[in-house]
Amino acid sequence: MFREIKSFVLHNTFKAFISVETAVKKMGGGKIVSNIFDVEPKYVGSSVRILKETDDATYIAKYDAKGRVAKDFKIMVTTDLHLWDEKELINKSLDMLAKHLAAEKPDLLLITGDAILTDYQQLDCIQFGRFMEKAGIYWAYCFGNHEARAEKEFHKYFMLKNIESFPHCLSKFGDPSLFGFGNFKINIMNADNTIRQSIFMFDSGRDMEPEHNEAHGLPADMKGYDFIKQGQIDWYKNSIKELEAEHGKFKSMVLMHIPIKEYEEVMELDANGRYVPTGKAEVLYGGMYESVGSSPYNSGLFDAILELGSTNAVFSGHDHVNDFCALYKGVYLVYAQCNGYNTYTMGEKFGWPEKDWIQGVTMVNVTKDGSLTFRQRFNRDYL
Repeated sequence: MFREIKSFVLHNTFKAFISVETAVKKMGGGKIVSNIFDVEPKYVGSSVRILKETDDATYIAKYDAKGRVAKDFKIMVTTDLHLWDEKELINKSLDMLAKHLAAEKPDLLLITGDAILTDYQQLDCIQFGRFMEKAGIYWAYCFGNHEARAEKEFHKYFMLKNIESFPHCLSKFGDPSLFGFGNFKINIMNADNTIRQSIFMFDSGRDMEPEHNEAHGLPADMKGYDFIKQGQIDWYKNSIKELEAEHGKFKSMVLMHIPIKEYEEVMELDANGRYVPTGKAEVLYGGMYESVGSSPYNSGLFDAILELGSTNAVFSGHDHVNDFCALYKGVYLVYAQCNGYNTYTMGEKFGWPEKDWIQGVTMVNVTKDGSLTFRQRFNRDYL
């Protein structure tokens, strides 16, 4: 109760503080107050409606001009905006995102973590929420390893409390007994009450910790990036079974920041030190330019995906210069396009000119039966 009261007070204090700073900045012609985001997106609007909400789910549908559920549903996925430190690069990242939103007019924007990383995250997540409200597009956000300094710390709780307060944000806390904050789902509905796609978003943590290692039968001192916990996998499995009992069979997708270990099956290093396809998966597009930053422990999420047969795509971020989409054992393994510039880039790692960098967004079209098609959009097109 104390945490909720403190959160309420801070949340409203910060909102008021930003409103004052914004007004001061406008009156000062931008010369006074330097930490307010400078980029404002064009208004796009939305024909999506929220049909129902539960503690861990939002049910939505898209309607056409005649009031009928639309045939196609367009999702934009991106990751690793890294809004941090250098103001010029923050504005560049937001400007590119705004351009993609205006051009594509997606029905839903999904962000797979490591987006709001400034020293003033509790302020800047409110600024980002306002950015999205000005665009008028529904969106959802799951935490990355850089937001997650610890599993249940107050600042992460407060960030989620702030962003979920915005009308177009579909992120939720979800079951408080699960690992982290923000394990939730978004159910895209058809007119006949069937599910077109159910979107599962996970908090994938930061680093392996002794408590969770031991609970999963691992050495307490085992180190590496974090993994999806058994409780989260059980929630995923139970959710699918419960939804199938009510709505029948359906397709789903899973999003998190840290990639699962199966991404390592797509590419391998050749004798020249280049990543090439292993032959175990069909690579639809993109490439791999660094090793997969997964946990050394495979906790079994992909096994659960194959067991249930619902999920047809997994999205992750984290590895900034990997952007492949591959079909592995009937499931698409997709790196969401990294959109940020406060990250290591193709320029920093390989000396590539910016016209060849892979920053951008991933477009996903969802048909009535839950089938998916993928398309890349690049920031370089706007240089």
